[in-house]
Amino acid sequence: MDRPDDDDLVDVDLYDDGTFPEFGYNQAVGAVAVRAAVGGRGPVPPEGLATRRQLRAMGLSPGGHGPVARLTWRGGNRWAWLYRVDLAVPKRTPTLAQEMALDRAMAARSTCPLCRRRYHHCLPLRTLSSCLECHDGTPADPTSYIAPPEHGLAA
Repeated sequence: MDRPDDDDLVDVDLYDDGTFPEFGYNQAVGAVAVRAAVGGRGPVPPEGLATRRQLRAMGLSPGGHGPVARLTWRGGNRWAWLYRVDLAVPKRTPTLAQEMALDRAMAARSTCPLCRRRYHHCLPLRTLSSCLECHDGTPADPTSYIAPPEHGLAA
C-alpha cells in the first residue's frame, strides 16, 4: 500500500472558523505607535497593524499582502481592514507621464467649455454643461478661476 508522504499532511486548527480577528479601538498590536507615526510624533513602527489610510500617511502601501485583521467600532457597524506594517512597502511615485495625464484629466473636469476659464474646483459638466456664470449668470469670484489666454499664439 501507498503511504502518504509527510509533505501531503496539513496542519488544521480545529478552533479556527476562517474569520479575521477583530479588534476594537486601540486594541490592535502596536495601535498607539502607529497613531503616533501617522501624527508625525514618532517613527514608523517595525511591527503592528495599520489601516490603509494609516499606511498611506506613513508613506507605505500594503504591497500586495492581504488584510490580517479587522478593526471594528460603533458596535460592529463600522469596520476597516488592518494590514501588517512590517510587510508594507514604500508608496510608488507616479511617473512624469502619469502626472501629466492626471493634470489633463483634472483640467478637463475644471474647464468650462463655453468661456474656457479653468476653475480651482470641478464643474458640474454632466448636469449643467458649463460653469454657473455661463449657465445662469451667477457671477464667479475672480479668485476662483484662471482666465483663458487672450490668444492661441505661441509667441
